[in-house]
Amino acid sequence: MYSPKFTRRGTLLGLGATLATPTLLRAQSIDAFPSNETAIRTKVPVQRNISSFSQQNWQDHFEQLGVGCLLADISSRALHYWGGDGQTYRLFPSSVPLTEELTKRGYTEVVRKRENPSWTPTASMRERDPNLPVRMDGGDPGNPLGTRAMYLTWPAYLIHGTHDTRKIGRQSSSGCIGLYNQHVEELFALVKIGTQVRLV
Repeated sequence: MYSPKFTRRGTLLGLGATLATPTLLRAQSIDAFPSNETAIRTKVPVQRNISSFSQQNWQDHFEQLGVGCLLADISSRALHYWGGDGQTYRLFPSSVPLTEELTKRGYTEVVRKRENPSWTPTASMRERDPNLPVRMDGGDPGNPLGTRAMYLTWPAYLIHGTHDTRKIGRQSSSGCIGLYNQHVEELFALVKIGTQVRLV
């Protein structure tokens, strides 16, 4: 008759799996990817970012690689980066605009970059929420641009970080593409001025 052997290693592995279970369950919570959001497009909204989170090819979106390319996919809530070396590729979860009216699509490029950017709400943002400050300094934990920002040729549209991690994977911005601060810092170091950007 089989008698299970208890080893120190087996006990530690079992204990580790037990302790990790609540974290894994929280990570899979539907709270991170709510299913009751209004759809940005006419099709059914993405309920979980992972459902469409797949690698793409820059050749499907850009004629040439240049110094690099960024693709913001609004439907899957993902940001793709291809480096000008033809080897570097990164894929990040992102926040996307709240509504189709706030969404701008097409081609643009990165024209400047800032560490700890200051934030000045646009007139339309202040109209929607009169309680917004006139300006917020960089480094302020309440600053919605997080620790890094990359500015595009379109005024008031940026790729930036966020201190509010609940926004990632959601329709939560006023038009910008938001990333976790650690991701935007990694991307910031890679992206050069003149990097091509497409929002689809």
